[in-house]
Amino acid sequence: MTFARRAPRLRRGAIFLTALAALWLAGAALAAAYDAAAGQKKAEACEQCHGPHGNSENPIIPSLAGQQRRYISLALYQFRSGHRASEQMAPLAQPLSDDDLGDIAAYFAAQKPAQPTHDSDPGKAAAAAQLTKQDHCAQCHGPALTGQEHIPRLAGQQIDYLREQLRGFKAATRGDIDGLMTSAAQALSDSDIDLLADYLSGLKAP
Repeated sequence: MTFARRAPRLRRGAIFLTALAALWLAGAALAAAYDAAAGQKKAEACEQCHGPHGNSENPIIPSLAGQQRRYISLALYQFRSGHRASEQMAPLAQPLSDDDLGDIAAYFAAQKPAQPTHDSDPGKAAAAAQLTKQDHCAQCHGPALTGQEHIPRLAGQQIDYLREQLRGFKAATRGDIDGLMTSAAQALSDSDIDLLADYLSGLKAP
């Protein structure tokens, strides 16, 4: 099925997911402040894959340290509800309560992200930076690409994870809460995706 034929279904799905997420986030906002200390205990299982304090040491597994709190809680919600498919994450997220999601997100958001271990190709940095402007990455993810609100941090993220997510958005197989990333990724070539993943993964924390 081509992307053009999938587009109406994607738009309907995006509308449904956006409404669903808005309802969940509104309910979460009414809850008491989430507890990062409680989240640390709840996140012990997460750190087995995502690394100590959420700093991943595996290029295919994302780092969570310093990630946007709302993004983490919303991602966990998507895994729990089945709107973002993952054989690894779905069974871990399903037993979690809303408070669990909030506490875990608060814990990881409060952790200091490690400096990236990936060295980007300096000869391609200008072209990659231009891509982030051309495709409005910086407009949504922030000038330093560190994320904001429910939009994730990209700077310093694991390279293989970034590449896989961008490919998934382009193929419209990656869960997308509002359809914006699926739409944005359509213009990216395979070389563009490799260029962005290399550049973003090497960006140092501000």
